[in-house]
Amino acid sequence: MTDLNNLSVTELQTVIENAESAIKDKQASQRKEVFAQIKSLAASVGVTVEIREIDKKKIRKGAKVPPKYRNPDDASLTWTGRGVMPRWMRALTESGRDKSEFLI
Repeated sequence: MTDLNNLSVTELQTVIENAESAIKDKQASQRKEVFAQIKSLAASVGVTVEIREIDKKKIRKGAKVPPKYRNPDDASLTWTGRGVMPRWMRALTESGRDKSEFLI
């Protein structure tokens, strides 16, 4: 094996990329072997198995929530009613106004 301390940065990057590629290839090979074992075990008891691979978990992205409140002084400032109350809304409610006045 090569002494890693004597390699340049570019050579080290190449070694890393080659290692990552080799790891992915070995993992894919092992996965295929395990699937074959599972299918043969299932067939030995008279069962058929369908194996579906999922690449990555689906990332659940929250739905965009439309604004519920609008600043009467600056229409570009809105708030959905979720999370921390914005400064403009806090200032208006602390001055005695009701949130319902600013509903869209």
